[in-house]
Amino acid sequence: MYRTKTRSHLRNGSMGLLVLGLFMLSACDQTPEEATTVVVYDGARLIVGNGSVIENATFTVNDGRVVSAGPSGEVSIPTGAERVNLAGMTVIPAIVDAHTHMSTTRDALIDDLQRRAYFGVGAAVSMGSDGLDAPLELREEMIPDAARFRSAGQGITSPEPGRRVVHWVTSESEARQAVRDEAARRVDLIKIWVDDRDGQYEQLTPAIYGAAIDEAHQYDLRVAAHIFDLEDGKGLLHAGIDIFAHGVRDRDIDDEFVGLVNARPDLLLIPNLPERGVRADLGWLAGAIPEEIFEVLQESNTDQPEAQAAFGIQARNLDRLNGEGMRIAFGTDGNIPWEAHVEMEDMVLAGMTPGQVLVAATRNSAEILGLADMGTIEAGKSADFVVLEANPLDDIKNTRRIRSVYLRGEEVNRAEIRSRWD
Repeated sequence: MYRTKTRSHLRNGSMGLLVLGLFMLSACDQTPEEATTVVVYDGARLIVGNGSVIENATFTVNDGRVVSAGPSGEVSIPTGAERVNLAGMTVIPAIVDAHTHMSTTRDALIDDLQRRAYFGVGAAVSMGSDGLDAPLELREEMIPDAARFRSAGQGITSPEPGRRVVHWVTSESEARQAVRDEAARRVDLIKIWVDDRDGQYEQLTPAIYGAAIDEAHQYDLRVAAHIFDLEDGKGLLHAGIDIFAHGVRDRDIDDEFVGLVNARPDLLLIPNLPERGVRADLGWLAGAIPEEIFEVLQESNTDQPEAQAAFGIQARNLDRLNGEGMRIAFGTDGNIPWEAHVEMEDMVLAGMTPGQVLVAATRNSAEILGLADMGTIEAGKSADFVVLEANPLDDIKNTRRIRSVYLRGEEVNRAEIRSRWD
């Protein structure tokens, strides 16, 4: 049986170079002093992030936050406000990547976060790869031109000698202690791996991962699980898992699994779809990434029948769960800064609508990371948004047509970030 790897593992294995209500809120009253700091964005199609769309919208930003948003002509404009004409553009909230594995040194991590910002990502979580030396303090900092950082700290699995440095646990007590250790680091969630890695290792038993989940919940921490097999997914649902960090990958899900999911309305799925295994048009990356990396991508850009079959399983499972009303979030798994745009296309090809994918990649993923001020463009939220030259509701690939990116109300200096690649 072809046992699929995640997209990041496929790519990292073959090319290490790649790792490098109507919705309208009235304007708040402004004093004369405040008015001069307000920026008004006019005329764009506004995809709010909660499923709503405002054609010909106006939204105002002050001190890095959205003050008001609604149809043009219905939003009060303070005297002296700066105006930015976005006629013909589409605005979406900044993308939130709820499953990555990034660098673990400060400078390299900042570079990762800035490269993501270039491609419209406003926040990302490192899902279980951050050991004791990782710069978790970056979570409290707002780095210019950089996505926000969140971390699941050091994940938990059974011993996997030679594979990764995480918490290796073989008993319930060890699992609980591992959770306590991570809670002491004030991590944003707990990550567990429940997979035997093609039979290479003994995997966490239901008793052990159940203890980890229970302990995490005592600290008000949600748990995300790496899974592969359907039966493990069922066991984790019985144990109270909060987030599936992958979908079921070994077979099509059955009615029992769907019933267990439907009984858990707060459950979230981060699909992390694998490579589709089909030749793709990579022209949108030409000039945006180093030429040598683009060439490597082109060389590996071939049809792969086994990968196509693996993608088919996960795509069907995602389509069914989305149809059942399960809450879908968004993640890319690896450390490829542009991968969010590939994943969004894959999710649409799996059966989701572009509008559903954008909600998954913004509001739903911000919820996973506890980022209450991100994920939608509405009053009180951080002004994190992407200006697009075309409508992604018509074609999800239009998320790649980025005119500009704003984080905390400031335009990201994409030219400077890109210059590092040149």
